[in-house]
Amino acid sequence: MGNSIVHGYLSLLVVFLPAMTANGAPVVFKGKRPLDLGRNFLDGKRIFGDGKTIEGLTVGVLAGFVIGLVESLIAWNIFFAITGFIGGLSAMIGDLCGSFIKRRMGYERGEPVMVLDQLDFALCTTLAYYAYGLHMDPTSLLLVYVTIFLLHVTTNRLAFRLGLKDVPY
Repeated sequence: MGNSIVHGYLSLLVVFLPAMTANGAPVVFKGKRPLDLGRNFLDGKRIFGDGKTIEGLTVGVLAGFVIGLVESLIAWNIFFAITGFIGGLSAMIGDLCGSFIKRRMGYERGEPVMVLDQLDFALCTTLAYYAYGLHMDPTSLLLVYVTIFLLHVTTNRLAFRLGLKDVPY
């Protein structure tokens, strides 16, 4: 039983790697043009804010797809290119949803909202993978979420120390 959980966890981690890469890529390649073009939503607050850019969205989706292509070449299986694109796109959509929710709740850009900040992209990716027909073991998925949470906290602190982010979260 233990080996099947470990195998399921590692397999699922490989499938989520494009989404994790997509989520982190915009931090490295900062954009200048806000995705919401500076517009406000019906409530008078910014739709996403200045931190969500056209360049960041593009780089994130491409980064996820590239990781999927590399996985496809290694495994010699087109499945990974497809899930790489799905993972990259859905991670960016999830991140945008998280930002949208934070703006509605009154949080400013960069303010932390524990769990939402770390898992918005992973939850959206999970939904996209389920829609694609990918079945995931709940225990393995939970372990992947814990890993993503811990990696997110760690990499954000590292990005802050390297001067890539203004805040350590």
